[in-house]
Amino acid sequence: MAGHSRVNSPWSQLGIFLGLFGLAFFLGYVLMAIMALSMGLADGSTPEGFDWSNPKVVSGLKLIQAISSIVIFLLPAIIFARIVSNRQPLSFLGIRPAPVKLMYALSVVGIILAFPFVFWLGEINQLIPLPQWMGDMEREAAKQMQQFLKKGSFFDVFVNVLIIAFLPAICEEVCFRGALQRVVIHITKSPWRGIILTSILFSALHLQFQGFLPRLALGIFLGAIYWYSGSLWLSILAHFVANGAQVIAVSYAPEYIEKNPPVPLYMAILSVLITIGIIWTFKTMSTTSYRNVYESEENKRNNEFLV
Repeated sequence: MAGHSRVNSPWSQLGIFLGLFGLAFFLGYVLMAIMALSMGLADGSTPEGFDWSNPKVVSGLKLIQAISSIVIFLLPAIIFARIVSNRQPLSFLGIRPAPVKLMYALSVVGIILAFPFVFWLGEINQLIPLPQWMGDMEREAAKQMQQFLKKGSFFDVFVNVLIIAFLPAICEEVCFRGALQRVVIHITKSPWRGIILTSILFSALHLQFQGFLPRLALGIFLGAIYWYSGSLWLSILAHFVANGAQVIAVSYAPEYIEKNPPVPLYMAILSVLITIGIIWTFKTMSTTSYRNVYESEENKRNNEFLV
């Protein structure tokens, strides 16, 4: 892979990525604390430290969340790409058109039709007992999200879609699919093991445990369509549609912030079968395999997808 990678060992790449991500995670939380204090958002008047009745607190926290998405997820992935690859960082991270235009439509249809199965998993997830500290985190996160998504003007909903759906879709996909998944697939020598392991980390690092299983399922779908297409735009698009649909829905039905819509088992089964069928369709249109991405001599010279 000479000429394309400055760091050939996938284990070394993983170490670099985890180091950068850990540093960004720490600096991101320090930055959020400094911004909250400098903006006067945490005044100590409530047990949580935030006066949710003050509109400036909500708008300030939205700004902090937007900046944290960039600092914690996007920046370490781009720096990682610059360190380990001789190619342009965005190309290295999969920012390129899909080889088949139909894949764009399939990614949107697939993520929407996956919703019944995802909601069903959410119901199962909520049956799992959590330690008190996890429960406290979940309740505080739900309270913050309720304040973020209070129904207001159309502009308020637009801002929420931008900050809670669009920006995280870009930053998280670049980080987890564009950077981490490529390394984990290389280490495991199995696309599906790499996709699943990356999705577990993707879900766990959100630190919202009652949504672990639904987020894991979505992560697997996003990882699969990226692997078979070689285009990160598809997983970004699907991620945005998933986030955006939920933001708009709970803006008008806030009760679903803390619970999932009830889904019959037969609908969940039909949903997962259709989703598997869409992933299989991606596979039939794809020429991607572990061998021609990681082992082919021709790809070592010319491949721009994965290392």
